[in-house]
Amino acid sequence: MPKKVRVADFYIGDGHPMALIAGPCVIESEKESLETAKKLKAITDKLDIPFVFKSSYNKDNRSLHSTYRGPGLKEGLRILKRIKDEIGVPVISDVHSVDEVKACADVLDMIQIPAFLCRQTSLAQAVGKTNKPTNIKKGQFLSPWDMKSVIEKFKNSNNDNILLTERGTSFGYNNLIVDMRSFPILRKYGYPVVFDIAHTVRNPGIPSEDPKGGQPELALNLIRAAVACGVDALFLETHLNPTQALCDSSSMIRLSNLPKMLEQMKTLDDVVRKWK
Repeated sequence: MPKKVRVADFYIGDGHPMALIAGPCVIESEKESLETAKKLKAITDKLDIPFVFKSSYNKDNRSLHSTYRGPGLKEGLRILKRIKDEIGVPVISDVHSVDEVKACADVLDMIQIPAFLCRQTSLAQAVGKTNKPTNIKKGQFLSPWDMKSVIEKFKNSNNDNILLTERGTSFGYNNLIVDMRSFPILRKYGYPVVFDIAHTVRNPGIPSEDPKGGQPELALNLIRAAVACGVDALFLETHLNPTQALCDSSSMIRLSNLPKMLEQMKTLDDVVRKWK
C-alpha cells in the first residue's frame, strides 16, 4: 500500500478514496477558469470525490511557437489563487524552471513536474525543497522502473510528498500506449499512483487542433482499466467546449460528459478498494 500524501484538507493514497486532478489544459481566461472550477467542484462534491483544480499558466512544450501558451507565470498564478480562494479548492500547475519554483510554491497547493522535465535534477531538487506535495509525471520515454532514480533525486531534498503519474509510453511515431503493468510497478516504490488520461489519448506530434491529434473516445475504456488496477488519483483535462479550446482541443473531455464518467469511476474504485 503506498503512503498517503496530504493535499489541503484530504489525503491521496494509503487506501483513501480516489482523487481527481482536473481542469482545462491551459488557462485561457479568468472567467472561463473560474466557471470550470466551480462546475468541477459541484460535480466532485456531489460524488464525494477529493478534487484538485489543474490548469497551466504556461504550456512550454507546444509544437509551434505561434500557438497559445497561456497567460504567463504572474497572471496565471493570480488566477489560480483567485480560484483557490473563491471556489475553495486546492490548485496545481506545471513548473518549468528553477526560477519559477518560489512563486509557484507561494500559491500552489501541489506542484507538477512535467513529463519532459522529470529527469531534470536541478528542477526536481528545487521543487523538493519547497516541501510541497508534488506530482511527478513519468516521461513517455521512460520505463516504470526508470522512475526510481527520479524519486531518489527528489527525496534528496528531504521531501517525501510524491505522487507518480503514468501518462503513456511512446510506441512508434505519433502514438502512445498504456502498459497496465506500469501501475503495480510504480506502486512498489511506495507512493500514490496517478493515471493521466488526458495525454494518453493524445497523438503526440500532431497539432492538437487537428481531429487526428487525439482519441478522446478511448478515454472511458482506459479509465476503467486503470481504476481496476487500483490507481490513487485520476488526472484529466476538461473544457466547456473542447472544439474551441486553445490547447489539446482534440483530446480534452467535454465537461458535460464528466458526471457519468466520474460516477462510473467512483463505483469501480469502491469495488476495487474492498478487495485490497
